[in-house]
Amino acid sequence: MASPRAGHAGGTLSLGVDVGTQGCKAILYDLRTHAIAGRGVGAYDLIPRTSTNCAEQDPSAWLEGIRAAVAQALASAGASPDDLASVGVSGQQHGMVALDESGNVVRPAKLWCDTESAPEAAELAEVFGWHMQAGFTASKALWLKRHEPDNWARTHTILLPHDFVNYFLTGVMSMEAGDASGIGVMDITSRTFKREWCDAVDVRFASMLPSELLPPDARCGDVTPAAAAALGLRAGIPVATGSGDNMMSALGVGCVAEGQLVCSLGTSGTLFGFSASPVRDPTGAVAPFCDATGGYLPLLCTMNCTQAVAEAAAAFGAGRSHDELAADAAQIPPGCHGVRFLPYLVGERSPNWPHASGALTGLRPGLLSQPGLVYRAAVEGATYSLLAGVRRMNELGLPPATELSVVGGGSKSAMWRQTIADVFNVTVRRPAETESAALGAALQAAALVTGFPAREYVLAHPPAYAEGAEVPNPAAVTTHAVSYQKFVAEGKALFEKDATF
Repeated sequence: MASPRAGHAGGTLSLGVDVGTQGCKAILYDLRTHAIAGRGVGAYDLIPRTSTNCAEQDPSAWLEGIRAAVAQALASAGASPDDLASVGVSGQQHGMVALDESGNVVRPAKLWCDTESAPEAAELAEVFGWHMQAGFTASKALWLKRHEPDNWARTHTILLPHDFVNYFLTGVMSMEAGDASGIGVMDITSRTFKREWCDAVDVRFASMLPSELLPPDARCGDVTPAAAAALGLRAGIPVATGSGDNMMSALGVGCVAEGQLVCSLGTSGTLFGFSASPVRDPTGAVAPFCDATGGYLPLLCTMNCTQAVAEAAAAFGAGRSHDELAADAAQIPPGCHGVRFLPYLVGERSPNWPHASGALTGLRPGLLSQPGLVYRAAVEGATYSLLAGVRRMNELGLPPATELSVVGGGSKSAMWRQTIADVFNVTVRRPAETESAALGAALQAAALVTGFPAREYVLAHPPAYAEGAEVPNPAAVTTHAVSYQKFVAEGKALFEKDATF
């Protein structure tokens, strides 16, 4: 692999920033040693809600978060802006940044978790022929048109969060296919915006989006002197295309080939994997995303993951810590003596059971008194729910997983990781770096300045993983296969009416 390109003398660090919902994370990646040299964070929050379903941020908060995170990362590395060679940006997906004709922000950005546009999403779904969720940007644009006509009239351009940061850095307004596929109006095969879908939002909507998308390994532009001064960067260094946080996270864990699957264990559970061909789901359960390398990144999200485990701990844990409960749960055999925890505490969208609830089944005398049993049942239930999602993705064309990377808060539990290995019947590994999206952005920026496609660069310099791996236990695999089928049957018996997966 080549050394940094000439023309960036003194720049030996690529910078990756991830502009998230709760703050910005920055990672410095050493182009010589291929190791992380520094980290930083910059916190911010949502604007106070104007309604229960509203979730908005002022884009200026992202810039301040970047400034703070970069300063902290440089300090932790003992480096200065002169050591920077390139920049890559990851951003929370779907957020709508409306700009006027002069490039100024029209109103606060509506975020992915803002669901005020649910009626508009349902309306667009009828036109598009697939179940669009309120997170998609197109629904937010139609909401703006309907509810704030004056602001809509002022809007000349719509960008996504990472595109807005790229614009601030370079003065160039652009998009790329990965993040742009989350707008909801893209033909993911041709990687172009469908005019009839854009017109369903508004006849001006197509003109508000870039007419052409940057290829994945392109140079978006260079950091301007004004941006360098504002954010503590080095003027003139190249800025990679960047992408959405899930696309960058895929790079950050090395998920750039078929057979690789990533599972994020957070409040909700997220699954995505690389695919060389498009994966489409008319029910909308599997999001039709492109990735950041020229491939595709089908993604599925379940609504009940660590939250279900936390509920089990609160109700049956007698005040013990998760580590203590996990130790108890490890003594319970797989399958929990026939007890199953259906984890649908807040309903579910994969499958589409919005009115479902949590349930414990298979109870027998004496079982509830066993320490750790309900805790383990919750872990198994959340994992079964994720397996159902993978099965759906496989039906739609995603190749079966040969390796699974686990990230998120729940990935810290060795017991949970082993459960996933047994339920999925696949080896489970955990990345060494928890901020995978920021690392992915840094790797993309490193690839840009060394002159290689990001996919080739990641394959040549794969991200580090924690020592050891969880491998399937054949006996547990057999037990879980039976328990999973009962889990599915019980869910259908309780909640399946007009459900779609």
